[in-house]
Amino acid sequence: MAWSVTVAAIIERQGRFLMVEETDGVNPERVLNQPAGHVEPGESLAEAVVREAYEETGMSFRPECFIGIYQLKARNGHDYLRLCFAGSVPEDAQAKPLDPEILACHWLLPKEIAVARLRSSVVMRCLEDYLAGRRLPLEAALNFRSDR
Repeated sequence: MAWSVTVAAIIERQGRFLMVEETDGVNPERVLNQPAGHVEPGESLAEAVVREAYEETGMSFRPECFIGIYQLKARNGHDYLRLCFAGSVPEDAQAKPLDPEILACHWLLPKEIAVARLRSSVVMRCLEDYLAGRRLPLEAALNFRSDR
């Protein structure tokens, strides 16, 4: 089994969470996801999540804790490991996606996310773990690099 490694960013502001609207690459329907994407060769996990959050939201993301590792068999048939981080963006920053695949950014309540069409089941699992108070030390995920 070949794994693809992805990172995701949970960003909360006043009880709302920043979600990106996109298609899943398989179906034309729009879905919601945390700012997320693939780790590039030679890139650390922290570098990857900062880069992906910036590309998808136009905001500088600062990872503050690690939420967990999630395994997923996606609709496209590939196996993924998603490493989820939580952190912050500047309080006055406005979301403006730089990645043309991101159709929009939304600040949503957890109950709105729970009933939305999501990119995958791990989107909600990451958020549920965050809401349950899971906060692992950032150092738990920072010693990995994709080139080792």
